[in-house]
Amino acid sequence: MKFCNILGLVACWLGLGSPGRAADWPHWRGPNRNGIVTETSGWTGGAWPGPLAWTTSVGQGSTSPLVVGGKVYVLGWENEHDVLRCLDLKTGKPVWRQAYRCPLYGRHHLGDESVYSGPTSTPEYDPETGLLFTLSIDGDLHCWDPARGGALLWHVNLYQRYGVERRPRVGQSGHRDYGYTTAPFAHRGSVIVEAGASAGNLVAFDQRTGRQLWTSQNRDPAGHAGGMSPIKVDGSPGLAVFTHRHLLVVRLDAGREGQTLAEYPWITDFANSIATPAVHDDCVVITSDYNHKAICKLRIEPGRASRLWQQPFSSKVCSPIIAGDRIYWAWQRARCLDLRTGEQVWEGGQFGDPASCILTADDRLIIWGHRGKLVLAETDRRSPGKYRELAVQHRVFQSEAWPHVVLADGGLLCKDRQGNVKCFRLGGP
Repeated sequence: MKFCNILGLVACWLGLGSPGRAADWPHWRGPNRNGIVTETSGWTGGAWPGPLAWTTSVGQGSTSPLVVGGKVYVLGWENEHDVLRCLDLKTGKPVWRQAYRCPLYGRHHLGDESVYSGPTSTPEYDPETGLLFTLSIDGDLHCWDPARGGALLWHVNLYQRYGVERRPRVGQSGHRDYGYTTAPFAHRGSVIVEAGASAGNLVAFDQRTGRQLWTSQNRDPAGHAGGMSPIKVDGSPGLAVFTHRHLLVVRLDAGREGQTLAEYPWITDFANSIATPAVHDDCVVITSDYNHKAICKLRIEPGRASRLWQQPFSSKVCSPIIAGDRIYWAWQRARCLDLRTGEQVWEGGQFGDPASCILTADDRLIIWGHRGKLVLAETDRRSPGKYRELAVQHRVFQSEAWPHVVLADGGLLCKDRQGNVKCFRLGGP
């Protein structure tokens, strides 16, 4: 029996969530790339998160797992190789593995090696084609076929293909280059990566052949973000991403792919704009700490990004979740802001720098942070004006919880930087 609760089964039947299975987690930040899931938290007032289904180790790295069709896909580094594993979601047992030689750090790496190592870019799965994409810290873009035991279809190295150089230094801050961190993005038979090349910040490849399809008009160096976010402007599809110098929004409509729709200057000390842009209708919420120490809301129009508000709250790492008229994230502390004004509604808890969060169907936040701190907290709808924790587990692991927490098919997957993974079964057996 799969880990689906009743709500998840109803969502599957109605066809909600991703184009694949509603219970899947095929992308960075979940089925709709926004940290929101159609499954409940499993909270019944007793022990939470429920029994430990399995634990394993998958090698160093800050990538988060994907879950598709009862299988877990996860990328880690060990013995001079990146290793892509397919595991059974119920048991954690290996189904298949693929590996390729890769350094522990990108070829231009500079700074902070004590807090990261191995692959950082989360894999991407396309429910339409059934193909899986991984991007190594050293620029290796691979296309795999999970239906054939992870058979390799094609490979390109972005550094070698495009002659990408070390990221430039930002002002007087320390010089940083963490290699490739931004998750690939599957779109209508293409896979888009932030290459940061002189040919274009974004590059799109044909999913089945690896042939280059287009490059973006913007040619900024790559940022150090977690992922990209889809957006619609005037009814046309677009994509929002942090480059080294801007919030960039490009067109994805046929015949105009890669054209700049809007840019907003946003350069962060140490090149560390990590939190993924959060999209709400034709607006984008962005946040960074360091020299910004701010969060702001922008309206995107063709040729323009207009700031609607800016407030002195920030996140270094955790990507904001937008739900209704509220914004949630957890960095140092959990915060809730009013989407219309940016004013803070509440704050609370202690999570350190590493943190990610999920909004569940029963209006609760699952927060994964610090060195293995797992928390279930109420949203503002359930606890108006006040941060309220329902359950907390300390020291699930001992190293940084950089990888994003994942909830799919009733399984809650927690991973740390060293590659330790635990799967909890929400709601019991």
